[in-house]
Amino acid sequence: MAQIVGAVTTSHVPAIGKAIFKQLQSEPYWKPFFDGFVKVRQWLESARPDVVVVFYNDHGLNFFLDKMPTFAVGAAPSYTNADEGWGIPTIPAFRGEQDLSWHLINRLVAADFDITTCQEMLVDHAFTLPMALLWPDQKWPVQVVPVCINTVQFPLPSAKRCYALGEQIGNAIRGWQSDKRVLILGTGGLSHQLEGERAGFINKSFDIQFMDSLTKDPKWATQWNSAELVEKAGTQGIELLMWLATRAALGDKAREVHRNYHIPISNTASGVMVMEPAA
Repeated sequence: MAQIVGAVTTSHVPAIGKAIFKQLQSEPYWKPFFDGFVKVRQWLESARPDVVVVFYNDHGLNFFLDKMPTFAVGAAPSYTNADEGWGIPTIPAFRGEQDLSWHLINRLVAADFDITTCQEMLVDHAFTLPMALLWPDQKWPVQVVPVCINTVQFPLPSAKRCYALGEQIGNAIRGWQSDKRVLILGTGGLSHQLEGERAGFINKSFDIQFMDSLTKDPKWATQWNSAELVEKAGTQGIELLMWLATRAALGDKAREVHRNYHIPISNTASGVMVMEPAA
């Protein structure tokens, strides 16, 4: 059976891509953020994943407001990105793990999740930048399965529903007839709001409580509905739904291996965590 080796959760703001392209990692503004990934990459060397299942939200590259699925799973042989208008260079394509994709799709539909199956799929900065942070040489040593969650257009899936999605995907991975090692990657957040009267809003105390909860009380954030989470974390901070789904995929108990939290990066509270399933 396949093995889930652990999970990484991280922010994905477009400015990270420009910083990578311009090699600004050591500049004072960026260094505290990029330094947080040194231990992540050291952990990856020992974890040796073969496949990455990525929970992320699309920002209009593959889905737009006229067609916005709640949940979508990629089943393509490869995935590319394109110019999103942020000035981020495109990067090499990702190899899909189609056998796992279809295994997840079949298991999710059998568990009464109504999903969109994508046999062609573009992946945007929410997918590409976290992968580039984990593998800076961009010579992807892994295959991928994208899982897209709508956090852009209301109505949004509830935190409870996203947690249940993660649980089902974790169970499906553990039941996959393969000897491959699987990493779960969840991207987005943490607290931030980019528009309106609360533009620039960051809630550090909530972010820290949320990060703590992922190992101590993983369903803690599911007590609130989407509107309440937006109030606490900001309009775009609702991207924490990807972190919840990622944590749920690890199983009942997990331990924290590493974390970094830094504000601000492009008006965003930026965090990264590494977690492993508890023995």
